[in-house]
Amino acid sequence: VQLQASGGGLVQAGGSLRLSCATSGRTFSRYNMGWFRQAPGKEREFVATITWSGGTTDYADSVKGRFTISRDNAKNTFYLQMNSLKPEDTAVYYCAAFSFRTTWPTRRADDYDYWGQGTLVTVSS
Repeated sequence: VQLQASGGGLVQAGGSLRLSCATSGRTFSRYNMGWFRQAPGKEREFVATITWSGGTTDYADSVKGRFTISRDNAKNTFYLQMNSLKPEDTAVYYCAAFSFRTTWPTRRADDYDYWGQGTLVTVSS
């Protein structure tokens, strides 16, 4: 599975952005998807994940109620809608995929098999 993240940019605090992750290669619908982020000087952290069917989601507490993960299997694409953005959301955001055979949900980066290249989100105060 190849993943290509896009949609990052500069936004003011309180604003919104939608990230997209286009996939190609193996059957998209067999993979659960997730988003991680890495701020400067910090470790990569889990943001959100969604099952292969799109029926179930899981979020980090820091983004719950503000971010929404979704997917469109017909387009082989999944998304991260980010609302009420805060300066602490500034990071490089990575999309990732793991097999439906892996126990869900997982917030461990090591459980994810494929990664996109990252897209930078900068939130100004």
